[in-house]
Amino acid sequence: MRIRLAFVAVVCLILAFDQTSKAWARTLPTRPANCGVAELAKLACAGVPQPVIGGYWDWELAENRGAAFSTFATETAGQIGLALIAAGALVWIGIMAARSRPEQRAKRLGLALVAGGALGNLVDRVRDGAVTDFVRWHLHAHMWPIFNVADAALLIGVVLLLVDNVIVRRRTVAT
Repeated sequence: MRIRLAFVAVVCLILAFDQTSKAWARTLPTRPANCGVAELAKLACAGVPQPVIGGYWDWELAENRGAAFSTFATETAGQIGLALIAAGALVWIGIMAARSRPEQRAKRLGLALVAGGALGNLVDRVRDGAVTDFVRWHLHAHMWPIFNVADAALLIGVVLLLVDNVIVRRRTVAT
């Protein structure tokens, strides 16, 4: 029972932090108010960069109507498909977490981070039809894709799962 409670607590914390940060991000200044889906897909009407660390990190509001790098951004069927895939993934992650053994803490934490991130972006997609992104990292002119707290949780969770898998495999080979 404690295992499931900890899993749910991490998912809820990620979701709360993600949604709170996105609500704040939606107050950031934006460029033209007459942006359509095509312009949003190209990030042509992204927000006005607000430097945090000049030349490296800005807050910059953007809406992503698609998947990574705005793929499927202009396709309604693609957007619905992405939401269904996320919902299915959440069910699968819940099953994997429930089946994990008590000593598999890193695995459960990784699954909880992935679930929290997926749920945060799914909430945006269902409520707004787009995911709110606002963290822009760059090295002067080289720009990385804009992301959000949910994306960061997803990435950290996947890395944790991969590292845990490598460690478990090495232990298995060693015995």
